[in-house]
Amino acid sequence: MSDALVILCTCPDHAIAGRLARSLVQQRLAACVNIVPAIRSIYSWQGELCDDKEVLLVIKTLQSRFAELEAWLCEHHPYDVPEVVAISAEHVSADYLAWIASSVTP
Repeated sequence: MSDALVILCTCPDHAIAGRLARSLVQQRLAACVNIVPAIRSIYSWQGELCDDKEVLLVIKTLQSRFAELEAWLCEHHPYDVPEVVAISAEHVSADYLAWIASSVTP
């Protein structure tokens, strides 16, 4: 098991996704953020069935940075309850893991 995490976070549009992604990398909370355009999310929110176009962030970081990254997303994301789903990356190449670590270490 590596220390790497992949975090999924949906955004309402490309502008917000880009702003959040750039800030996460600039602040060294994430090594890399992929922006996946044009996803469709169907979910229940406040008793209503929603069907929305969204943009997905795929964020790469370390477990040691998760709490700070989560707090930052909750503060800066426009959603009342932003999606912050962390998935442990069980197998990561040594070189890529070293790059993530060097990118997110303050």
